[in-house]
Amino acid sequence: MTKGGATEHFDVLIVGAGLSGVGAGYHLQDKSPGKSYVILEGREGMGGTWDLFRYPGIRSDSDMYTLGYSFRPWKEAKAIADGPSILKYVKETAAEYGVDKHIRYGHWVKTASWSTDDAVWTVEAVRGEGEVVRFTCGFLFLCGGYYNYEAGYTPDWKGTERYKGALVHPQHWPEDLDYSGKKVVVIGSGATAVTLVPEMAKDADHVVMLQRSPTYVVSRPAEDSVANWLRTKLPAMTAYQITRWKNVLFGMFFYNMARKRPEKTKERIIGMVREHLGPDYDVEKHFTPRYNPWDQRLCLVPDNDLFDAIKAGSASVVTDTIETFTETGVKLASGEELQADVVVTATGLNLQVLNGMEFIVDGVKVDPAKTLNYKGMMYSDVPNMASSFGYTNASWTLKCDLTCEYVTRLLNHMDRQGLRQCTPRNDDPAMGEEPWLDFSSGYVQRSIDRFPKQGAKKPWKLHQNYARDLMALRYGAVDDGVMRFTNPAPRRAAA
Repeated sequence: MTKGGATEHFDVLIVGAGLSGVGAGYHLQDKSPGKSYVILEGREGMGGTWDLFRYPGIRSDSDMYTLGYSFRPWKEAKAIADGPSILKYVKETAAEYGVDKHIRYGHWVKTASWSTDDAVWTVEAVRGEGEVVRFTCGFLFLCGGYYNYEAGYTPDWKGTERYKGALVHPQHWPEDLDYSGKKVVVIGSGATAVTLVPEMAKDADHVVMLQRSPTYVVSRPAEDSVANWLRTKLPAMTAYQITRWKNVLFGMFFYNMARKRPEKTKERIIGMVREHLGPDYDVEKHFTPRYNPWDQRLCLVPDNDLFDAIKAGSASVVTDTIETFTETGVKLASGEELQADVVVTATGLNLQVLNGMEFIVDGVKVDPAKTLNYKGMMYSDVPNMASSFGYTNASWTLKCDLTCEYVTRLLNHMDRQGLRQCTPRNDDPAMGEEPWLDFSSGYVQRSIDRFPKQGAKKPWKLHQNYARDLMALRYGAVDDGVMRFTNPAPRRAAA
């Protein structure tokens, strides 16, 4: 690797130019307008997830009135939007507010070292053919998401080397893949699988969704009729905020009901599936999970598209385990063999801790698994650093917007006090530790041991509750006794 030129300094360095990073740029400009900032993006385009994933039917699994930014209304008719529409929304937002001018593409951020003496992070990124470039910043804001962009998760199945068809992971969809008139098997039952199956079924000969076990699947209209009506009667932002709160409150109500009365919620979800597919379909086998609602994230299908494809015969569900791949398809534990010209492994993501970066604080390497997560965004004994991480039970952007607001409050507080360092510190030896995410999904369980922990009580406890976070992050005390403000700015000599 070669070393770059002079080190550039910014007040804030943001990692990632996706939905979260563009939002962070806006909030900094709006609430801390005196701060200089740069956004380092490893890829050659903005948009993050919505630029990376190109598989057929790619769409949100949250409504855009809550997945959209708090400051810029979603104005399109569809609430459950396709990937290109979301990418367009992110790009238009960045251009409208000038955030795009702060983005440096092709910069993979690798390491960050904090110096208390200097009150700066020194950040190293790799660009081009291995050139290392350095930046310094007073505050580091990680907005690069939670999974590895380089590779998705694929189990190690027997016999894959024998398979003669196309084997594809949705995270790296080939532009030239032609599946029209062909037999397709989609392995998985999560959000990606339930998106792919009805979309591919439009052109394929037949699509099988092969799942090891069922997932909760809920249908809702692709368009929000209330939102569309409100837009004809009210200013765009007013209509947007009303719809946003309507959907937030409904989501909180449904989640709380699911946790308090899981059996009743399960019965209602399964009952709605049965209404869609009819009394003769084996809903018990294919759409009745072994776990309670919201132990894993629910899958959303717009306008019954998955159920309609199953009823039409263009798609089907098989619940079984894979014994081995064959030359022409997949052999199951039951002995059945599924013929497939194309196999899509919609088997999940590889989670990545803190954007895959290495952190060093005053010469000591940070082990993320030994830190406690503060307010869902900062880390014990790690100064001047926050990460943007959304909800598991609601839209990603709801929490990210609040995180950005809180970061600007921190920065403004330090400026007013003439201090350069903020460090969350746990002084309670009896503080219990819990996994960061209480989720049974495979992609979480595979790597949760490497992630920071959460504490048993606030401000170290994650509540996954937008209303509580809104009060705590927008209106709660910044100087709460846990966040330590130190490192006075040096006095300037009199002229």
